[in-house]
Amino acid sequence: MSTTTDVLFISHGGGPMPLLGDPNHREMVARLTEIAGWLRKPSAILVISAHWEAAVPTITSGAKPPLIYDYGGFPPESYEITYPCPGEPALARRVHQALEQAGISARLDDQRGFDHGLFVPLKLMYPAADIPCVQLSLVDSLDAETHLAIGKALQALDVDDLLVIGSGFSFHNMGAFFAPDTPEIQARNQAFEDWLEETCASVEIEEGERAERLIHWDRAPHARFCHPREEHLLPLHVCVGLAEKPCDNHVHATILRKRSGMYYWRVAS
Repeated sequence: MSTTTDVLFISHGGGPMPLLGDPNHREMVARLTEIAGWLRKPSAILVISAHWEAAVPTITSGAKPPLIYDYGGFPPESYEITYPCPGEPALARRVHQALEQAGISARLDDQRGFDHGLFVPLKLMYPAADIPCVQLSLVDSLDAETHLAIGKALQALDVDDLLVIGSGFSFHNMGAFFAPDTPEIQARNQAFEDWLEETCASVEIEEGERAERLIHWDRAPHARFCHPREEHLLPLHVCVGLAEKPCDNHVHATILRKRSGMYYWRVAS
């Protein structure tokens, strides 16, 4: 019997700001709400967050992971946000097994909680917090090819109606978020977004070429301006490695005055 997996890369915004009514996140909130409306309700969610790096891919395996308020300088209510979704130790073990079978050393962590790369977007998408969740770290080498390989290893997961979310940001230059939004900055932002959309969506690009483009993403127009450090882009690599096909849908939102992309794939196995 075949299984289907929904794979989604999101631009998750700045810290808790999407949950605080920030006007610069209204489009993001609207897009995530819309996406949740047309996705099937998942049986479980696996989130690859830009906010967790480890020496090897590490998976939360606790039954009730706490929340990690991994941000600073926000109002007191930012540290009282709740999202009491359960963990899913059985799924965590299956993720660990899939990585190990692909020759990728991995580790289970039954103590770590969920960071805001998980609980902020999921509180918008699935506010009931009734879907079990597991979080998977990035590898701290930040090697693009490694993260494509992690995604490919996850193809072995045999979990029907699983939702895999790469929680990052297609533009992540902190200085530029708060600098004057000049025409030059807008042009740089747009050029990289156009390249990323072509890379993820074009049916004319063979999968080998798609992978090569993402391995050498820093050759894209204004890549290092848009991503001085690549941790917010790498969840996309995991998604593409898992899907190995053009995306089925994509949307954009202006977040913190920057054009940002979100990409969706439906994968049958």
